[in-house]
Amino acid sequence: MISADRKSGATDRVPRNKLSETERQQILMLCNSPEFASLPPNVIVPMLADKGVYIASESTFYRVLKSANQLTRRSRECQYKRPDVLKAVAPNQVWSWDISYLPSWVRGQHFYLYMIMDIYSRKIIAAEVFSSETGEHAAELLQRAVWNEKCSSSNLVLHS
Repeated sequence: MISADRKSGATDRVPRNKLSETERQQILMLCNSPEFASLPPNVIVPMLADKGVYIASESTFYRVLKSANQLTRRSRECQYKRPDVLKAVAPNQVWSWDISYLPSWVRGQHFYLYMIMDIYSRKIIAAEVFSSETGEHAAELLQRAVWNEKCSSSNLVLHS
């Protein structure tokens, strides 16, 4: 348990090197400026030192940011790019394909259904069942589907 100082005339002294409120605001304004908003204090302080400016130490920057509830991961916002939306306005523009697992009556034996469907008309363009899942089967089915539909593969988008 900590007790009060019993010295006569003891007062709570303010350290001479304590930051004033204006200095704290200056640190916060500097850290939130567009130039430094995405940088942590361990990068800001050396950059300022290179310019010949000293406001406070790195640890003081961290303390001020923590007291202002701004000590979070300071980095650039992620630039998320939404995927391109595929929109079919006519048949044979966008096809979707899938390989489905088909169980059989025999234990341990199964088959694979390869199917290609037109997104616009929902027509099943090609479908075939194979006993193994290989890229050759997929390429063969796709070539046959393009041949049967008599469409140009340069205008066609195959979406999984």
